[in-house]
Amino acid sequence: MIQVRITARAGASVPAYQTSGAAGADVFALPEAPITIAPGAVALIPTGVTMEIPDGYEAQIRPRSGLALKHGITCLNTPGTIDSDYRGEVKVILANLGQEPFTVMPGMRIAQMVFARVLRADFVEVDGLGSTERNDGGFGHSGI
Repeated sequence: MIQVRITARAGASVPAYQTSGAAGADVFALPEAPITIAPGAVALIPTGVTMEIPDGYEAQIRPRSGLALKHGITCLNTPGTIDSDYRGEVKVILANLGQEPFTVMPGMRIAQMVFARVLRADFVEVDGLGSTERNDGGFGHSGI
């Protein structure tokens, strides 16, 4: 378990796990007023929360499955990464892929946050790469 330090401005809810087995903590909206997202549109939703994530970890922002299924609401750039050195307000980019406008209300659960360890690469430039059975076979190389 890691310790994540959180500050929350007035009215903000600290992310919360809804069940003992939940991998993701729900993230709550804190817009100044309700935000309606038209079909096909995107909106940046504030949460009122800032965090101090330990070095070697990231927070990933992901969609909530119920919003996705019932309303077509998802997060863009999923999973969105919050780096350990970021200290600004957590904001969530929501997209409405549904057919109806969707209104985000203050206090609404809009996304989930999952923490993960981060490995940093040591990039080494070389003249060539080892071969594999796949080599440069890209999208669809193994069939549909």
